[in-house]
Amino acid sequence: MNAAKTILAVIAFIVLLVVLSSVYTITQGQHGIKLRLGRIVKESGTDKAKIYPPGLHFKTPFVESVRIFDTRIQTLDIKSSRIVTKEKKDVLVDYFVKWRIASLSDYFKATGGNELKAETLLEQQLNTSLRNQFGKRTIPELVSGERDDVMDVLQQQAEKQASQLGMYVVDVRIKGIELPSSTSNAIYQRMRADMKKIANRHRADGNAAAEAIQANADAKVTIILSEGLNEGRSLKAKGQAEAASIYDQAFSKNKAFFTLYRSLKAYEESFNSKQDILVLDQSSAFFDYFKHGLAKGNGIAAGN
Repeated sequence: MNAAKTILAVIAFIVLLVVLSSVYTITQGQHGIKLRLGRIVKESGTDKAKIYPPGLHFKTPFVESVRIFDTRIQTLDIKSSRIVTKEKKDVLVDYFVKWRIASLSDYFKATGGNELKAETLLEQQLNTSLRNQFGKRTIPELVSGERDDVMDVLQQQAEKQASQLGMYVVDVRIKGIELPSSTSNAIYQRMRADMKKIANRHRADGNAAAEAIQANADAKVTIILSEGLNEGRSLKAKGQAEAASIYDQAFSKNKAFFTLYRSLKAYEESFNSKQDILVLDQSSAFFDYFKHGLAKGNGIAAGN
């Protein structure tokens, strides 16, 4: 009885083992291919490999095997490749590649399903293309507008290599372009010298423009002052002429009064300081009003 139970248990274990060996599951984001005695199982009536989508599948135990691959987008991150530019300067380039499996059968045939081998082959092709593109350009060109052009060329050439491996390159992006410390210092010094030349040129142009503006302003000031002085002299001459005319008209109305007024003004100016001494002849006309006084309106001298 015990021997029968043992045999049944062994048979049950073998059946369970066979069942478990016959069933396999492919999860979401994965696809698989089946190998029968080491050869890829193909679609019936065609030469194409049969691709198994996500789900539960069966296979013949011990005869067939299954290789499952992640068919989602993968990232190949390449760190600090040293590249020489057109200027014979070394730069450190960090970039990454987005890729996925396009043909499982071609991918398996070319790489044996080894992801590391596939990425190594792709990286070698990209490094060759990268060196070629960087060797045609200078550092300022690479860090400015032509960076996108380089990435487009890299993606096109990577797609050619990837298609032979059953892969599809989704995108190629350069993350950073850095200079080694020695190269960075040399580039900085050269850029500093170039910027200094540009600054000196702008400063010289500014000084020349400032001098031209100053000279123009000085010329305008000279012209304005000259015109102002001329206009002032003209107005002053007109005023003096008008004043002389007014004085002449007023003097002609009462000559005796204005003669006295002028004499009094002369006396005021002459005897302004007590320390002044005048030595004059008594018969001088200067003392006429001291001796004779003011004549009357009819020309007769007023009495003392």
